[in-house]
Amino acid sequence: MTPQEFFKGDRFARNAGVELLEVKEGYSKARLTVTPEHLNAGGRTQGGALFTLADLALAAAANSHGALAFSLSSSITFLRGSGPGDVLYAEARERYIGRTTGYYQIDITNQAGKLIATFESSVFKKGDLLPFTVE
Repeated sequence: MTPQEFFKGDRFARNAGVELLEVKEGYSKARLTVTPEHLNAGGRTQGGALFTLADLALAAAANSHGALAFSLSSSITFLRGSGPGDVLYAEARERYIGRTTGYYQIDITNQAGKLIATFESSVFKKGDLLPFTVE
């Protein structure tokens, strides 16, 4: 099983339109194409859609070591708006990995490479083995 196949089990992210593009040890990249269903009342991408995009990238990077990890705390900072037709990318990078915890930073950019939001999270590594390996 590949990480992409495993994370298709994240039904919320999948139903939101988030696609996992790449997973390496301590790194991942996900994509979301903004549709009218992702908009808030002001016509911009709803914050929860951005959080979901970043959260799936976090999950893939944090679990890339082959052991189950869960978020302990996450925060997001919105920097620039986006809207229908924008293609957003979340790139998760591992900044620290310890015996039971890890720390990740995720940048969300648009198709032009402009920074839309930043997301930071700490994780707890539960230790249960996952059914995939990352090369």
